[in-house]
Amino acid sequence: MTCKITLSLLLGVVLLPLSAHAQSDADCKNLPSHAQLKAAIDVAVGQEGSGLNLHMWATVVNRDGIVCAIAFSGTDRGAQWPGSRVISAQKASTANAFSLDSSAASGGSGGALALSTANLYSAVQPGGSLFGLQASNPVSTADAYKGPSDNYGQFNDPLVGEKVGGVNVFGGGLALYASVQNGPAQIVGGVGVSGDTSCADHNIAWRVRHNLELDYLHLVPGVAGLFQGDAAHPDNIIFDIVSNPGGGTGISPSGFGHPTCFKTVSGGLPAVR
Repeated sequence: MTCKITLSLLLGVVLLPLSAHAQSDADCKNLPSHAQLKAAIDVAVGQEGSGLNLHMWATVVNRDGIVCAIAFSGTDRGAQWPGSRVISAQKASTANAFSLDSSAASGGSGGALALSTANLYSAVQPGGSLFGLQASNPVSTADAYKGPSDNYGQFNDPLVGEKVGGVNVFGGGLALYASVQNGPAQIVGGVGVSGDTSCADHNIAWRVRHNLELDYLHLVPGVAGLFQGDAAHPDNIIFDIVSNPGGGTGISPSGFGHPTCFKTVSGGLPAVR
C-alpha cells in the first residue's frame, strides 16, 4: 500500500546516523536535526491510532534545555493546534529537567531515573509528592512567542537556540537516552509532542523517540518499571487512578498515575532499546 511505502521511506530517513544531519550549534550536534525530527513525527503519527488522529508538534531540547529542533506533522503549520507548539517545547524541557542517567550515582546512592511528563500528573496534585512542581521553572514567554510566525516549525524556528523552560504535567514528554560504547546509556535531552489527547501525545512521543534511536533505557529505571514491573517500558504512562471516596481528585496508588483519555490505548508500544 502507498501509505506503507511512504512510512518505510520516512523511516529510512529517520534511521540515518544522527551525525549525518548534525546541527551547526555544538550544543545540539549529537541530537536530531529538523529534517530528522520532521520525518520522525510524520512516521509516528502514521503509526499511532489512538486519540483524535490530529497532526502534531514536536520539539527536541538538549541537556541544558536549549531547543535544538521544532517540527510538525502535516503539510503546513495551520494543520495543528497553534497552542501545541509551545506545549511540545514545555514537555521536552520537563522530561529532560526531571530525568537522570547513572552518572547521578554517588557513594552507592542515587542513580538513573527516567520520568515522562505523563508520570507527573498525580504527583503534582494537592497532597501529591511533587505538589507545586508545575509552578516552577516558568516558560520564557519572550522566547516562546517571538516571531516571525512563518518560521514556526521550520529549521529556523525562533525558539531554536533558546531555553524555553516550563513544566508540563501530562502525557507527551520523554527524556532522550543515547547509547554509549562500552558504557551505560547517557541522557542527552528530551522530546515533547503535543496536538492530540494527552494519552495519544505520550504514545506518539514514545514512537518518535524510538524512531530516532534515542531510547536506550534498558538499564534505566522508571516508575512504570518500579511500580508495574514493566522494564521494557520504564517511563511509560501509568493508568492506575481510581475514584476518591471523599470526592475531588482520584487516587493513584503508585503516586504517578495519569487519567485515561478518549480512545485510550495501553500497550502496543515498542520496547526500549
